[in-house]
Amino acid sequence: MDIKKDILWRVYLCFLGTIILGFFVLGKAFYIQNAQGKFWRSMGDSLHLKYLPISAARGSIYSEDGNILSTSVPVFDIYIDFGAEGLREKEGKRFKENVDSLSYCLSNLFQDKQQAEYKSELELAYKNNERFYLLKRKISFDEFKDLREFPLVRLGRNKSGFIFDTRDKRINPYVLLANRTIGLSRKDSSKNVGLERTYDSLLKGTSGQRLMRYAAGAYMPVEGAELDPVNGKDVITTLDTYIQDVTETELMDMLVGNNSPHGTAIVMETATGKIKAIANLGVQPDGTYAEDLNYGIGKATEPGSVFKLVTLLSLLEDKYVTINSKVDCEGGSKYFYGLKIKDSHLGTGVISLEDAFAKSSNVAFAKLATQYYEQQPMKFWQHIDHFRLNKMTGIDIVASSGRPTVKNPNDKYWEKTTVPFMAHGYEVLVTPLHLLMLYNAVANNGKMMRPYLVNAIREHGVDVKTFSPEIVVDKICSDETIRQAKICLRAVVDSPHGTGHLVLYDSLYSISGKSGTAVTALNNQGYVNGKKIYQSSFMGYFPSENPKYSIAVVIQNSTESKKYYGAEVAGTVLKKISDHIYYHYLSKPCDKKLFDDSSYHFYYGMRNDLQSIFSELNVSFKDSAETGVWRQASFHKNIAGLKNPVQLNATENKIPDVRGMGLKDALYLLENKGLIALVSGKGKVINQSLIAGTNFKKGQKIILMLN
Repeated sequence: MDIKKDILWRVYLCFLGTIILGFFVLGKAFYIQNAQGKFWRSMGDSLHLKYLPISAARGSIYSEDGNILSTSVPVFDIYIDFGAEGLREKEGKRFKENVDSLSYCLSNLFQDKQQAEYKSELELAYKNNERFYLLKRKISFDEFKDLREFPLVRLGRNKSGFIFDTRDKRINPYVLLANRTIGLSRKDSSKNVGLERTYDSLLKGTSGQRLMRYAAGAYMPVEGAELDPVNGKDVITTLDTYIQDVTETELMDMLVGNNSPHGTAIVMETATGKIKAIANLGVQPDGTYAEDLNYGIGKATEPGSVFKLVTLLSLLEDKYVTINSKVDCEGGSKYFYGLKIKDSHLGTGVISLEDAFAKSSNVAFAKLATQYYEQQPMKFWQHIDHFRLNKMTGIDIVASSGRPTVKNPNDKYWEKTTVPFMAHGYEVLVTPLHLLMLYNAVANNGKMMRPYLVNAIREHGVDVKTFSPEIVVDKICSDETIRQAKICLRAVVDSPHGTGHLVLYDSLYSISGKSGTAVTALNNQGYVNGKKIYQSSFMGYFPSENPKYSIAVVIQNSTESKKYYGAEVAGTVLKKISDHIYYHYLSKPCDKKLFDDSSYHFYYGMRNDLQSIFSELNVSFKDSAETGVWRQASFHKNIAGLKNPVQLNATENKIPDVRGMGLKDALYLLENKGLIALVSGKGKVINQSLIAGTNFKKGQKIILMLN
């Protein structure tokens, strides 16, 4: 009996405990549902719903004359939600009725798979009920427009399951043109370069938000739950498309023809400091040239004789000399504290300072600087400081370096040889833009302008911020010093003994400037097998009487370069650039007919095409060739002469010369040989990156510059 009671007591106790536990569970459930329900529901949603940013449309970069230099175009990633209610209703009737026609259209549009392959993949994804199936990445806007009209897709998102994820792709419509200056826009904005980096905060706009649902291992957008982004602003540059094009073209032509590793050319508007063009070209491993580094702004080098303007201005301003003062060049060779300085042309004796500048005598300027500044080097350095050659240029672009290196007399590296060597452009590192600012200041009657690249920031077609010319030094020296310096700069070109006379004198307008030929180490890697490497420079402005533009050209030569003197290499480029600018912007109508630019007077093309054109225009022509498909046309006294261009009709595996041809003919000829042509500009081909007559491999790229 006692045992029975003991068992019953235990049973009752367990039963009571079960009832209490049940009440506790129910109470806890009630508490969680009512008191903590909001918190746990939001926690559950956060695991499946999430706000993700929507990138704003990046602003565009324009030239001053209204052309787009960099812009964004939309690209689309295409996904399909095979769990969409409208797609699966009635046992997937809508999907089954449209899958054949949809597969056919996709196959025709993308040309990457057969219709049967598309159908098989779509049916498998439908069977597996995939919620975020990737159909295609990075399709263009034109493809997107066609896709929206396809069977099933045109029924809308709920019935088709199609999801379009839009992104922007940055492009440069002119490809090579000022590419390094305009810069690159990357996903990580800290790695941007050029204007894309400097004005990134304005260009990128403000991101929006979009609610995304996590399903099947990926986030899908929740329709209607978006916060629109604020698009970026546009940047209007000072660049002129025409001037940039001819600057890039003429620099390219010299680099290719002279086997030069890299070079830069900068065009500045004299009165304002606006950069109208800046070209930076470097040779690539495949032999082509590209805008790889900003040599004009970001690379400081020993400038050579173009630095003599600094010494000239200093001596004149301190009234130690006039341009008529005599200096003995001592035959063009002299030792300074055990180191020899010599002129490129030996034998010069006593001459005026003006002639010494025109002839670019290293000895003359080393002697004068030593005579007047050896005992007071700080006075010479103060002039350099006043000319801002030891400071950053202030240009509105982020460059990788560009910081000048100018020794101070108080530095431990200052030597007795520093003054004579610095006087003619050594033991000092400056960028081409630094010296261009100084030459432009002389052209601008002593007023030094800050170089700048951006005119305005524009939003919805309205300028919200504008940039004006800025004077950084109101007067670099006296009017008398400027007057004498201008005479010397003019003599470099006008004097029969001037280093620039043979290259730059035969113009309808006057040019003033200075050449420079510096001995350098190739790419800072030391001398190649003991051979000298030369950097060719020319700085100048035009027209001399009323300067409108200043130009700097600096080209690094190689051991294979045939020409290396500053005027012969860089001066030639400057002359061709200034010819184009003068002809296009500054010349009077009566001047234009006097130009004899061969690139405008000869043409290449197919025989039948040229004959048809001349017949249609009633132009008399004479064909001196009897065979061949191609002809070269030239004009003399309004009569067209056709002859057989051997370099075009040749069948051997050589690069053809397509300069002077229209783009259609050039592409036909090159692509039939297996070359891949990359095109920049419009009109006729005026330059090609691969040298005519050399061997090539099929699939090799060739860059064509059009005028």
